[in-house]
Amino acid sequence: MATDDVAQLADSLAKTGVEDGELSYKGQGRKLDDAQSVEEMVKEIQDFEGLQALRLEGNTVGVEAARAIAKALETKSALKRCYWSDMFTGRLRSEIPPALNSLGDALMLAGARLTVLDLSDNAFGPDGVKGIENLLKSSTCYTLQELRLNNCGMGIGGGKILAAALIYNHKKSSAEGSPFSLKVFVAGRNRLENDGATALAQAFKLIGSMEEVHMPQNGINHAGVTALAEAMQHNPGLRILNLNDNTFTEKGAIAMAQALKHLRSIQVINFGDCLVRPEGAKAIAASVSEGLPILKELNLSYGEITEDAALVVAQAVKDKDQLEKLDLNGTKNAVGSLCKVLTTELCFKKKKKIFFSDDEGEPEDDDDDDEDEDDDEEEDDDEEDVDEEEVEEEEEEEEEEESTGNKFSTPQSAPRPPEVSSFLSFPSPDKLLKLGPTRALLIEQQVDVSDAAKTAEAFLKIASVYKEDNNEVKNAVLDSIDGLLRKAFTSSSFQGYSFVSSLLVLLGLIKSEDKVKPVIVVPGHLQALEHVVRQDYFPKESVAVLEAFMSRNNKTLEPCGNAKNNLQSTLQRVRSQS
Repeated sequence: MATDDVAQLADSLAKTGVEDGELSYKGQGRKLDDAQSVEEMVKEIQDFEGLQALRLEGNTVGVEAARAIAKALETKSALKRCYWSDMFTGRLRSEIPPALNSLGDALMLAGARLTVLDLSDNAFGPDGVKGIENLLKSSTCYTLQELRLNNCGMGIGGGKILAAALIYNHKKSSAEGSPFSLKVFVAGRNRLENDGATALAQAFKLIGSMEEVHMPQNGINHAGVTALAEAMQHNPGLRILNLNDNTFTEKGAIAMAQALKHLRSIQVINFGDCLVRPEGAKAIAASVSEGLPILKELNLSYGEITEDAALVVAQAVKDKDQLEKLDLNGTKNAVGSLCKVLTTELCFKKKKKIFFSDDEGEPEDDDDDDEDEDDDEEEDDDEEDVDEEEVEEEEEEEEEEESTGNKFSTPQSAPRPPEVSSFLSFPSPDKLLKLGPTRALLIEQQVDVSDAAKTAEAFLKIASVYKEDNNEVKNAVLDSIDGLLRKAFTSSSFQGYSFVSSLLVLLGLIKSEDKVKPVIVVPGHLQALEHVVRQDYFPKESVAVLEAFMSRNNKTLEPCGNAKNNLQSTLQRVRSQS
């Protein structure tokens, strides 16, 4: 494919552009050790009039380099958005606090008023939180609306320091007549546990302006969940609450159900893999039934919910006109039950997506007081949702049902083996390995490779658990992907171009007319794709298309700086050899 053709295709598939006032170095994989290594960057910052956003994601910044960049920021009073995730890869943890202190001091000296601060994927621990403590307490952050600290390893200590800084900010800003009004808080995979979550709950309770709270995979048990539930009641504008993969038990679930009664603006509730259990699910269902008029998504999957509890949940949402998705995967003994029939009817008559299976997943520890949590091996649930039995309304079927009076007809589909079903629904390295040496064949048998979109989805599911530093997992991922894609691409009916288009849509690199929701891209997606493009089954004409899109700046690839760079190099090499 000619270069001009690729460029034309890329332009026709995607709309790109740089936002006014933004200077971006994201995903460039630069190793910035000292002042000399950032001379060009410093000059560009100094010369940029009206700088409002600075993107440093996907580079690695040392102490001296950070000081030089900070010096250039001392006059940038218009700066509002700092996208500084994944910028300390390969650095000693002791290097991160002084680097952050330098950058924070520069923002304060400039008199900047931030609205967005993103420091996700920096693994800086409690000491890193100390590095931004003064910044968060300063007037520079009185205007902060989004604080993103996902996957930073803050721990309990860091959570407490962060909470204290937010509380201080609110009190000082309120005293000056402009109360701190944080709207979005993201802190998944930080090992906050009960004490860290409880400290942050006190901050949320005081702030009262939260619209999105994302705290999945933090080892929070019922005590911390209860504290968060109480805090959420004081945030009536809350739209999204994601506490996936924490341990509610009945106590935490009932407390959260009580909080939901006060949250009429809530649209998305993600309590998947939270062990809410039957009584907790019923309590949540009661709150949903009584209120939540604009609820769009409810996830209570893999929470040890029984059939009767799932039925109560399904009945609670049946009249929610705006509901788009109900996830009850992992419900016990559900197949063939009235609960399945009811959810099927909901999908037919309301055009809702129902996620449903009786695979119960991995057993959970029943000890409510057990503070030991599994290592955060699994990806966030909202990254990896999949329809296990998605039922779509067809005009012919509806007419037939109405004529026969068979209102509750359930489409027939071949059941998946529970282990494969569980992995494809909520992928994790452990689940993949447990599929055993025949995993590739099992996955091939369950994925409809005649459907390019479903094949692309399955590829990303498998690739999401890729681990470069774990050969067993790495080989299992690559073997499974090779088996699946070799079968697909060697089929005469398979549309390779449609596969690549679907892949680009799911990666967020092009927009879909069908409003397909992209996944949250992780390095494993790109690392696995780098392997795929080198295989003989992958069409060489698709390499040029992928290369065109990977060369563009795109927010979805920001957390994957090194993986993206490696993929780009491989694509260039493969294309030059073809």
